[in-house]
Amino acid sequence: MVNISSTKMSLPLLSPTLLNERSELLPNHQQLLALPEKIIQFGTGVLLRGLPDYFVNKANQQGVFNGRIVVVKSTNTGGTDAFADQQNIFSHSIRGIENGSQVDDFVINSSISRTLSAAGNWADILQCAHNPELRIVISNTTEVGIQLTDDDIFASPPASFPGKLTAYLYERYTAFNGSEASGMVIVPTELIVGNGPKLKSIVIEQARRHNLAENFIQWLQEANHFCSSLVDRIVPGKPDAETIHALSEKQGFRDDLLIVSEVYRLWAIEGDSYVRSVLSFADADKGVVIEPNIDLFRELKLRLLNGTHTLASGLCFLHGLDTVSESMENQETAEFIANIMLSELAPAIPYNVDPKQAQEFGNQVLDRFRNPFIRHQLIDITVQYTAKMKMRNIPTLLSHYQKTEDVPVLFAKGFAAFLTFMKPVVHKDGAFYGERNGQPYSIRCDSAAYFDEKWKNAASPIDLANQVLSDVTLWGTDLTLLPGFADAVKENMVALVASGTSTL
Repeated sequence: MVNISSTKMSLPLLSPTLLNERSELLPNHQQLLALPEKIIQFGTGVLLRGLPDYFVNKANQQGVFNGRIVVVKSTNTGGTDAFADQQNIFSHSIRGIENGSQVDDFVINSSISRTLSAAGNWADILQCAHNPELRIVISNTTEVGIQLTDDDIFASPPASFPGKLTAYLYERYTAFNGSEASGMVIVPTELIVGNGPKLKSIVIEQARRHNLAENFIQWLQEANHFCSSLVDRIVPGKPDAETIHALSEKQGFRDDLLIVSEVYRLWAIEGDSYVRSVLSFADADKGVVIEPNIDLFRELKLRLLNGTHTLASGLCFLHGLDTVSESMENQETAEFIANIMLSELAPAIPYNVDPKQAQEFGNQVLDRFRNPFIRHQLIDITVQYTAKMKMRNIPTLLSHYQKTEDVPVLFAKGFAAFLTFMKPVVHKDGAFYGERNGQPYSIRCDSAAYFDEKWKNAASPIDLANQVLSDVTLWGTDLTLLPGFADAVKENMVALVASGTSTL
């Protein structure tokens, strides 16, 4: 068993002090730490740090972008904060296969200048709007983060992300008297189709609900660029203890903010030449693509990588597996993943995609899933399970039935596993937990209470399936009207319940 506590006691913490003592870790760190703030980022998650922040850091080291990031945390965490302890410096392990060769890189990322809590530092966050050099907004607040709510943008802070953004932009408009040059380039990375225009429409609606000046709304529409974007890189949650220990010993320091990722990277951003000029960090890495239309990138990634993740995560987890790589090592689950991706999802993508291109992308995704260095926890993929299923997979299911009335049997099996996974058996402190092999697991989904009520009142798994599948409010359509689909889901649910979910 790895003794992490002994590692913490024996190794120094990654920080500017350590970089001063070991200049070989980041030779030009003093110049990098002195760069001006040019980006405000809503979110501290590993995906943002592993992709957008990675690109910014790489550009800074090449002398291309020369700007740092102010990060906004949604909550004011109590106790020791790793960002404060390490003064926002963190390390990034990048391992996998690229162009047939094994890659094992280790990067010190110094792109973040400050980490501010929305709950505790809202005045400081608004003050950032007065900085003329800070012209970029990045966000990742999960799929449910970009929603129109009954928010108060004059609160300290507003509750929702769009509310916070509206307040921030109003502060900037006021600070610069509505000048065109003060407009921002805003790049949401939430996995929502058309995330840029959707966020823009919500911000404008918030402005109208709060009776803000029409000139401000005109400034929002004309001086700001809300760019749809797509992020694609597997960056799992916190590494396991063994990985942390091994990397800490290898590098000679500990890092409580350590992230790991695969080599593959893509940030596709919808924008013109002006957007490219502002997002100049794009010149540092081919993984940043700025084009007028990114629909193809979005559909391939959303339907094949994310869609497969969503349909397979619950099934593989209930099968007794814990990570994506373990699922690819198991013959039964590996066949399920490959077949549902290439045989059912790829032909049904609701977009005009060359079938050969879809197959090539799918095979590339399967190689990424097999990456032995990445321990992507299945339970993490199930976060906001219902919203992900609706957004990533229901459009593909409907497209399938537009092309054929053949029942997508693997899709039905994955959906049945989703319904089974979403059965709470334990309630504790307002949270919901399912059970696998006698052990509880967390159901981290905004629809957990909905499923708790449905499972309690359902006469049987078949009854539960009928109620949920026919819920137009939940799915936007009645899924029981799809020929044969409901029957296939119910058959799989009965099999899962009868087998104790121990077999496929």
